[in-house]
Amino acid sequence: MKKKNYGLFLLLIVCGYTATVQAQSIQRHKKWKLVWSDEFNYKGVPDSTKWGYQTGRSGWGNNELQLYTAADTNNAKVQNGSLFITARNTGEGKYKYTSARMVTKNKGDWKYGKLEVKARLPKGRGLWPAIWMLSTDDSYGGWPASGEIDVMEHVGYMKDSIFGSLHSKTYNHVIGTQKTKGVFIAHPYDQFHLYAVEWTPDHIIFLLDNKVYYQVANEHKGHEGWPFDKRFYLLLNVAVGGNWGGKEGLDESVFPAAMQVDYVRMYESF
Repeated sequence: MKKKNYGLFLLLIVCGYTATVQAQSIQRHKKWKLVWSDEFNYKGVPDSTKWGYQTGRSGWGNNELQLYTAADTNNAKVQNGSLFITARNTGEGKYKYTSARMVTKNKGDWKYGKLEVKARLPKGRGLWPAIWMLSTDDSYGGWPASGEIDVMEHVGYMKDSIFGSLHSKTYNHVIGTQKTKGVFIAHPYDQFHLYAVEWTPDHIIFLLDNKVYYQVANEHKGHEGWPFDKRFYLLLNVAVGGNWGGKEGLDESVFPAAMQVDYVRMYESF
């Protein structure tokens, strides 16, 4: 979700969804122990012991349109056993689009593990929901040097696709070397799907509904290409517009639009 060259990104998608899949060489872990979760079995504001917020309207490096709010149940609310992250058009002034960007930073930070997020995506051209991870400590410097793991990204004008990506100093969209792959998804707006990554010292595997669709191995050439040996935290958000999300415009009739999250679970291997 950060500072991407989407002309190059979309070109590489058209050319075959990119990158190398090392299916033969990657051994998956079989046993996982739950270490952190939110099942959303409560009502109201999301649990403050597990979630914080990144706020404001800065464009977030992508010329996004929304103002992110904090602990505002208009934009982030738990009800009926789910979390709803809702993008709205308030119709009021310069910052009329509002949404939420929820984070687990310093409340849920992990080095390796399996992350699962079961969610139903918001429908509409101009929307850009994401489930992703960033470095907690930025040990290797600012983006993209300390890494980014995009567990799931979706843009509303590509109704049948979701994307999994990795970013680093060596591999990123700005220089056209990103590690990314798109995969077909049926009924992303009407049905829940399970978005997941398995992250170890040697590889990161992307899964949709428990099926592997992309695998990236650690080349062991240093942190410039593999900064994924430090703590990361989770982000959940629904962006409005932006360089990629708004590439084909914004349908004003889509609001309010919510990403509904049934649960978030983090596991460690044993």
